[in-house]
Amino acid sequence: MADFGDNFDQLDVDPAAEFLAREQSELAGLEDELKPAAAVTIPPINGISSSPPLMKHELKEEPEKIRKWREEQVTRLEEKDKAEEIKKEEWREVAKKELEDWYKNHAEQIAKTKAANRESAKNAEKQFVADDNEIEPGTEWERIAKLCDFNPKAKQGSKDVSRMRSIILQLKQSPINSKA
Repeated sequence: MADFGDNFDQLDVDPAAEFLAREQSELAGLEDELKPAAAVTIPPINGISSSPPLMKHELKEEPEKIRKWREEQVTRLEEKDKAEEIKKEEWREVAKKELEDWYKNHAEQIAKTKAANRESAKNAEKQFVADDNEIEPGTEWERIAKLCDFNPKAKQGSKDVSRMRSIILQLKQSPINSKA
């Protein structure tokens, strides 16, 4: 087997170690010539280092076009930020004005509704007082029925008054004689 040129007998020479030693000797002079821009190191976890420390990496200087593009990009972004702030302020002013207008209209609507309700209540009271003088026996339930709202559509969230409505209508149609 020695005829094939295999050197399996030399087990103590590690080819990887030999390669690393040769490369380190060739690169030994370069570290002194160039100063690294940034060094990257990984701190050990729990004080135990699982890998050998990393070598310092050099950052190459950016080309002029890329540096110029980055500067222009920064200025463009700053201009966009300023424009965005101006737009936000305009929208805030518009929203504030709309909100003030809405509150103003809402207050006017409430005032109109209150006035209409007061007028309606005054008219209803005058009608009730006028009808009070015309009381005839047996017409009590008719007068009560006039005061009730018999609209079957109830507002959402209000109590169900359909039973009371049906009783009043029944009493209006066939009153109970209290003289019996």
